[in-house]
Amino acid sequence: IHDYRKLQQAFLNGWPCLPPGYSNLGQQLPPAATRPSLSRFSFTQIQIADVLKELQNLDPYKSAGLDNLDPLFLKLSAAIVATPITSLFNLSFISSEIPKDWKAAAVIPLFKGGDTLDPNCYRPISILPCLSKVFESQVNKQVTDHLESHRTFSAVQSGFRAGHGCTSATLKVLNDIITAIDKRQYCAAVFIDLAKAFDSVNHRILIGRLSSLGFSDDCLAWFTNYFADRVQCVKSEGMLSGPLAVSMGVPQGSILGLTLFSVYINDVAHAAGDSLIHLYADDTILYTSGPSLDTVLSNLQTSFNAIQHSFRGLQLLLNANKTKCMLFNQHHHPGWFRP
Repeated sequence: IHDYRKLQQAFLNGWPCLPPGYSNLGQQLPPAATRPSLSRFSFTQIQIADVLKELQNLDPYKSAGLDNLDPLFLKLSAAIVATPITSLFNLSFISSEIPKDWKAAAVIPLFKGGDTLDPNCYRPISILPCLSKVFESQVNKQVTDHLESHRTFSAVQSGFRAGHGCTSATLKVLNDIITAIDKRQYCAAVFIDLAKAFDSVNHRILIGRLSSLGFSDDCLAWFTNYFADRVQCVKSEGMLSGPLAVSMGVPQGSILGLTLFSVYINDVAHAAGDSLIHLYADDTILYTSGPSLDTVLSNLQTSFNAIQHSFRGLQLLLNANKTKCMLFNQHHHPGWFRP
């Protein structure tokens, strides 16, 4: 028991933590790319039929959150509770407030191997309250419908979008590289990995992004409350740690959090310059091609510097150990090289 309590405290103190060098990032907020053509976005009332469908489709084998509201109970009682739950969701829109219980996450440490008392040897699995996930699913649908209908997302953004995915992103990049090789050109790429990207999202910057995308003042107030007073507790071996306040990042295990992260990094694509870029979640590939190796590497370095600056403006740091460069050409096997 003593060891598990020690693990809980170590894990709570060690995750999420900011990557080294985060405190050295500038605090000036980057300018948000305004889109005056976007229509104003406001939440619309959620319909009972939509909530009923969500409740009926719940996985009864999923774990309950810290509110101990079991998905099986909600699924079996869906026809009875759908109406009051829908009223509660719509009241949240009107008041721009979210119940605090819905903003508390249970974090379960999943052991990956190594030292059992080292928090870095565990993968955190976040369990959110069931009702918060149902609510966020409805909110996410309204948000994504607005963003997609106005083609807000960059064409090179494949993360968490309908009709896009890892396969489509890979095929696009691979086709560009093969096309360059067929033209007997050099092609160089940088595979960029961000350190704790989802945990490092600055809420003020994100709210500014939403404002620039036409979100109404009521929506901005709702999202401000959505991020406020969030906490998480570590749960292991049936024991629960004390709460830890979460003042940054998007909630893990949340479908809405994934969409918000895509909004957060979307404008990074504009910094690629003469190089090509593709974004998928927190992974980015930057690549360029040409007949001269020196020119290719020079252009790639220029674009990489601009992309790194753009990420720093979002207070996101590159993971130097996992960011790699690769050279493709017709004459030699592909190989890694140091930027």
